[in-house]
Amino acid sequence: MSVKAGKLLSQINNPSDLKQFSTDQLIQVSKELRQFIIDELSSNPGHFGASLGVVELTVALHYVFNTPYDQLVWDVGHQAYGH
Repeated sequence: MSVKAGKLLSQINNPSDLKQFSTDQLIQVSKELRQFIIDELSSNPGHFGASLGVVELTVALHYVFNTPYDQLVWDVGHQAYGH
C-alpha cells in the first residue's frame, strides 16, 4: 500500500515551507500529517501514540524556529515521526 500525503503536506519539502501557510492552513497540515502517520503505520510496524500527541507541537516548532539552523532535539525517536 502506497501512502500519499495530503494536498498541503505534499507541498512541504523542508521546514521553511511551513512559513508559506496561514494559521488555518497549519491546522490542516497537522490533520494531514496525523493521517499520514496513521496510514503509514497501519501497514508498517511502529508506535504512533507519541507521534500523534506531538503533531501540532512539531508543526509549530518548525513554523516558529528556523530549523535546521535552530536545532531541535527529540527525547525519544518515536516522537520524531512527524519531524
